Amino acid sequence: MNRPMNGDVFPGRDTGNRIWLNVLLFVLTAYTTTAAGVQMAVAMHVAVSPESLPRDLYSPELLWNPKYLVLGLPFSGTLLLILGIHEMGHYLTSRRWMVRATLPYFIPFPSFIGTLGAVIKIRSRIPNPRALMDIGASGPLAGFVVALLALIVGLHLSEVVPVSTFAEGGISLGNSILGGWLTNQIIGDLPEGYAIYDHPIFVAGWLGLFVTALNLMPVGQFDGGHIVYAFGGARIHALVSKAALFVLGGLWALGPPYDWLYVQDGVSTWLDTRWPGWLIWILIALALGRRHTPTGDPDLVLDPFRKLIAYLSLIIFVLCFVPRPISFSVP
Repeated sequence: MNRPMNGDVFPGRDTGNRIWLNVLLFVLTAYTTTAAGVQMAVAMHVAVSPESLPRDLYSPELLWNPKYLVLGLPFSGTLLLILGIHEMGHYLTSRRWMVRATLPYFIPFPSFIGTLGAVIKIRSRIPNPRALMDIGASGPLAGFVVALLALIVGLHLSEVVPVSTFAEGGISLGNSILGGWLTNQIIGDLPEGYAIYDHPIFVAGWLGLFVTALNLMPVGQFDGGHIVYAFGGARIHALVSKAALFVLGGLWALGPPYDWLYVQDGVSTWLDTRWPGWLIWILIALALGRRHTPTGDPDLVLDPFRKLIAYLSLIIFVLCFVPRPISFSVP
């Protein structure tokens, strides 16, 4: 079973070597993410320098003409690099522990980002908690480094423009602790009436950090669940998984924004402002299963370095987590 926007590893049956499927899915995902990147690049041109925008950029030719598709490569290349590094972290660490694993399966999906992420499959039993810690943490940590660099570069390339240049309606990305701090350091305070128009590379970096946080959620078969299981065993894993699902439900019901508290039609406003993604992730976690497959030698304890990796993963999760990731506004 695959799950979207996630680089987690999970058991799977050996179905033979099907590298052609990995290649096909990668090519399709490269196209869908490039097409999404074209839309971002066009929107930024409209907002920042509309005089440089040819009229025919609004035609369906955007989806097939190479001279237009090249506009989407900064977003597509950055996002695929982040996802690929994440998955290869899992894959190469699995190989180092002599655990059989597939190459990454990228998941194309026509949308404003063009993909649902990537996954690998583990095809043999993980031998002990140390191997589980290494395999589970290697993907998020590797992907985090690349996503962080992309976010920094993207912030330097983003533009500060008058609010009036933004089209009515659209998508707003929420800030994590790390993202908000970096924005303040690189861009600083905005003049009144101005806002940041995010460069596509920034969007890719933001997505990379968001995916890192999703993967590090301490639930079931997610990367964070593997880390918790390796660190505390089956009992701690079960308790933390239940608590995490409860927190996600509470975040959906009681998380920001809080405008509904101050208006007359509060119930309707509350429902309109709930981000459904947390409910979707709860369902995905339940579908994958809250229980964890035992390792081969559960009595092998973690050494201090691997415990440090667990603490580092927790810190990264807190820094990258976004309570309300995406907001949609209508004209």
